[in-house]
Amino acid sequence: MKKKLLSILLTGILPVLLQAQDQPAPTPQWRPVYHFTPAKNWTNDPNGLIYLNGVYHLYYQHNPYENKWGHMSWGHATSKDLLHWEHLPIAIPEKEEKDTTTWIFSGSAVLDEQNTSNFGKNAIVAIYTADQPKQQKESQFIAYSTDGGLTYTNYPGNPVIDIHRPDFRDPSVIWLEEQHKWLMTVAVPEARKVQFYTSSNLKEWELLSEFGNQGDIRKIWECPSLTPIFVDGDPAKKKWLLMVSSGNQDAATGMQYFVGDFDGKTFKNDNPADKQLFVDYGRTFYAAIPYNNLPDNRQTMLGWLMPFETGTYPWRGQMSIPRDLLLKSTPKGIRLYQQPSEVLYASLDKLPAANKLLKKNITISKELTLGTAKSFNTNTNWIDATFTPGTAQSFGFKVAQDKNGNEVTVGYDIQRNELFIREKGKGDTISLPVRSSDKVRLQILFDKSSLEVFVNGGETVFTTLLFPEKEATGLAVFAEGGNVQLDSLKVWNLSK
Repeated sequence: MKKKLLSILLTGILPVLLQAQDQPAPTPQWRPVYHFTPAKNWTNDPNGLIYLNGVYHLYYQHNPYENKWGHMSWGHATSKDLLHWEHLPIAIPEKEEKDTTTWIFSGSAVLDEQNTSNFGKNAIVAIYTADQPKQQKESQFIAYSTDGGLTYTNYPGNPVIDIHRPDFRDPSVIWLEEQHKWLMTVAVPEARKVQFYTSSNLKEWELLSEFGNQGDIRKIWECPSLTPIFVDGDPAKKKWLLMVSSGNQDAATGMQYFVGDFDGKTFKNDNPADKQLFVDYGRTFYAAIPYNNLPDNRQTMLGWLMPFETGTYPWRGQMSIPRDLLLKSTPKGIRLYQQPSEVLYASLDKLPAANKLLKKNITISKELTLGTAKSFNTNTNWIDATFTPGTAQSFGFKVAQDKNGNEVTVGYDIQRNELFIREKGKGDTISLPVRSSDKVRLQILFDKSSLEVFVNGGETVFTTLLFPEKEATGLAVFAEGGNVQLDSLKVWNLSK
């Protein structure tokens, strides 16, 4: 009897108990509500972003087995409003063979309406990096789907591009209507450059040109994209936006961009080679790529918010809010502006009245608590406010407040024309220069553990991760050293 009991413990109950002891505690207080996270396990780069028949497809780097990086495959989710996501089975799993392991690294997806690939009319073709660690090689593979993007079949002629390097990855493919050809932008990370390839069938690719060693070259280049955008919304003023994941202003993790012209073969930077322009001024935003096949010339991107050292369970990693991309004329030249997608704002308008807080023309001279514990103390708020500066030295919002005085301040310093973010008791104040304006608009998206801040219509954007205690859910607007006019305030609670 004792032997039988011991056998049961050793082979059944005991391992389960030991595993439970090693398992991290769940962290539901940090799971975002309106930012995408997988149901469980690790995620990083968004992949294959494509819009099909009213549905937004999100593929993403995913470890199906563990809550850490590894076993890279393409996870899959879909949404009709970019707010609510349906989790779907793995779309492209890693491939294990006798002598080769192939991990499915980052890439893109296109709708082949004209059947250029001969995979079938309206086939969806994924173009991704096949990372083969045993061979220390990365090359570009393609796979196709004939069931609406649910499952993919690898092309037997893979790889379609192989330059025999260990670092050659993250292909971004778009259709060039004028040339009637496909264009691929792909990174050679250690060389700090991207390459441009063209193809008529997605299988055979010709190298067009290279661009690199400009802007910020302190870190490797990854996850590039080349996107045509009308400057100031004018179809007669088209420029090309080249984005690369590399570093930020502090040489931390981030993204940079270039604005210029593309003649079908070569990209020419409008700015001096040493000019550095950054997409986001936080150290969290990375690997963003635009959606393919969006209507009305819309350009919307999605990025990964890197989790760094703070662990969450049973998932790790989340996506940014989808951001509309705009190029605007400024006194310093054409610059990138970003806005939370207009599709999301349409969803906000449909929320119940109890989830909305609207105020106009209020003078703020101190700290004003917003909402009640039931309505807006949830850490899932979307804030959109416009101020007219007055006598106050600074103004803005405080989130994640608790009874012990802990809080995160997102403020605007009038004299310095700076946005500042300060997490009380946890590090230095981060300050970012902002162009002077008669009005100051702050869009603050705080979602359990992510904070995205858009200043003056997306002129400056800052993203970071926060991990407040469970009871730290207070929300307030403030002014210090005088008063400020709060022209308009909209707060949406997305917790329900």
